[in-house]
Amino acid sequence: MKRRSFLKGLGVGVAASLSYGAFAQASPQVRWRLVSSYPRSLDTLYGGAEDLAKRVAELTGGRFQIRVYQAGEIVPGGQVLDAVQQGTVEAGHTYGPFYVGKNPALAFDGGVPFGMTYRQHNAWMLLGGGLELLREVYADFGVVQFPGGNTGAQMGGWFRKEIKGLADLKGLRMRIPGLGGLVMGRLGVVPQTLAAGDIYPALERGTIDATEFSGPYDDEKLGFYKVARYYYYPSFWEPSAQLSFLVSQREWARLPKEFQEAFQVAAAEVNLTMMAKYDAQNPPALQRLLKAGVRLRKWPNEILRKALQEAQALYEEQAAKDATYKKVYSAYWAFRNELYRWFAVAELGYETFAFPAV
Repeated sequence: MKRRSFLKGLGVGVAASLSYGAFAQASPQVRWRLVSSYPRSLDTLYGGAEDLAKRVAELTGGRFQIRVYQAGEIVPGGQVLDAVQQGTVEAGHTYGPFYVGKNPALAFDGGVPFGMTYRQHNAWMLLGGGLELLREVYADFGVVQFPGGNTGAQMGGWFRKEIKGLADLKGLRMRIPGLGGLVMGRLGVVPQTLAAGDIYPALERGTIDATEFSGPYDDEKLGFYKVARYYYYPSFWEPSAQLSFLVSQREWARLPKEFQEAFQVAAAEVNLTMMAKYDAQNPPALQRLLKAGVRLRKWPNEILRKALQEAQALYEEQAAKDATYKKVYSAYWAFRNELYRWFAVAELGYETFAFPAV
């Protein structure tokens, strides 16, 4: 079954579940370990891997079992790609931009500053050639990549003090990894990279002045509002944040065909349901935060304009010195621009009128 054909049918999971039961009776037993970049307490991010494991077991009659490990149990959250590449585990669930130090083009697997939204990113990955391009990049690490969930547009972070303009960013120490950190660095911020469990203590002690992570649901769980009251939006560095399942090429090739199909179907389901969960969870979480005294603020236009300028300059500089990056960036940005024109007509036209002011 071709990848595109099984992703097109919304009822594919149901159909697959009927057929895999028969296949599974004659299939061998397979046991995999999967490491997540996230702690179990972040139930939606970490839960995507558990959902995958559950569905794979269901679709194969229990013949294909995947055990999920939270960040730190086998490897730290930022070393998931390494663990899969080195054969420490068969699979992982992580965020491509964590690994831009290995290949800067991996930023486009997750999301980039002023890039595409969740729906737009999905269109690029599944029908716009994005998945093929990113799999070429991951192949250098001996890994096969599958879209595995999304947070949607994130929030712009937590700050101890109000940010009124560019001058307020100078020297500010902020936990913000990846391309977002590079862009903010050009605005005067001192970017820091910290794992999820290390952020709150650093913010509480004053080791950092600000942090970004995800959206209201996850941020509330991490408790940032207790030590930083200003909550900014939007996260112009992550209008979409796609997670990915990474699988060892060697282990993938060993899987029976029906197990491969089960994994792909389960990953596609996670890619849909994680976003649905966040869309349901974030609104009430934001209301709880506001009732707790959080001060919601929109980024000043001065900062947004300068950030866009610096992001575009960063892309062009990297493309000029890296052929792989240029290939992915050029395809991504062309698709983004085409979709932006359409969304500005249909989506934005409706939203500008219908959505209430904050």
